[in-house]
Amino acid sequence: MGCTHRILMRMFGRPEGLLGRLGGVIMARTNRDAGAAVIELLNVRPSEKVLEVGFGPGVGIQFLARLASAGYVAGVDQSPEMVRQASVRNAGAIGSGNVDLRHGSADALPFPDEIFDKAVAVNSMQAWPDAASGLREMRRVLKPGGNIALGFTPYSGQSRHGITEALTAAGFTKARMVERERVFCAIAFKP
Repeated sequence: MGCTHRILMRMFGRPEGLLGRLGGVIMARTNRDAGAAVIELLNVRPSEKVLEVGFGPGVGIQFLARLASAGYVAGVDQSPEMVRQASVRNAGAIGSGNVDLRHGSADALPFPDEIFDKAVAVNSMQAWPDAASGLREMRRVLKPGGNIALGFTPYSGQSRHGITEALTAAGFTKARMVERERVFCAIAFKP
């Protein structure tokens, strides 16, 4: 692994230390619009339960908490620094019990089967230890009929190719790609 790759992972992939804190500030600004565009595609209703995997500094969690105002929003991130930043950003919603943020990995989600109506990940799948396992875990925690959205910005490093196929291989149906300004998103459903 090259020096540049290690620095980028410490800032954006698995943020830690001073670089991770700086990466969180950058992600909060640069991913805000892309996250909102991806989340809008989920059509979250006020009473729904929604999961975000790889929530970073928690900007998407903020948006989800407003949409699922009478529901529940949970998140898992593999970076303790991002859990800290997102917890500060969402302190009010956490205090009211509307938001639950946890340190963890996409391939071992700390939630029971079939609890969430919707699931989302923005610019995070490419940093998961095992993307196929993470997608199967997201399917496990989704209710039948629930949907998933995986969004990526052009600078994420994620290729558009193979995402819908990965969703289908993980057991999702009706996988399709949606293009928006400065973001592409794969959407699918749990049968």
